[in-house]
Amino acid sequence: MRQIKHPTIEQVELIDILYALADPTRMEIVVRLAKAGRKLTCGELDLNRPKSSMSHHFKILRSAGLVETVVDGTEHMNALRLEEIEQKYPGVLESVLKATQP
Repeated sequence: MRQIKHPTIEQVELIDILYALADPTRMEIVVRLAKAGRKLTCGELDLNRPKSSMSHHFKILRSAGLVETVVDGTEHMNALRLEEIEQKYPGVLESVLKATQP
């Protein structure tokens, strides 16, 4: 099984989180993961974008420390690192997610 590299929570920087969330597609991925409350496959997070585009967005989200991706056979399971982010930067992700609600 191929491992995907993720930063440790100590390596996660607020500026990288804010950069990742500044893009509407990445923000939509984070919102969907938060609403689901479970791991979702890339297919469940398709957003009608080209696969290469989605791969790029997931790479940015992983690099920022927002998303953890685990390879399970042919599936890529994606989870929001909500608890870890909230521990390091209390209220940041929660506030951003609340701002997206109508």
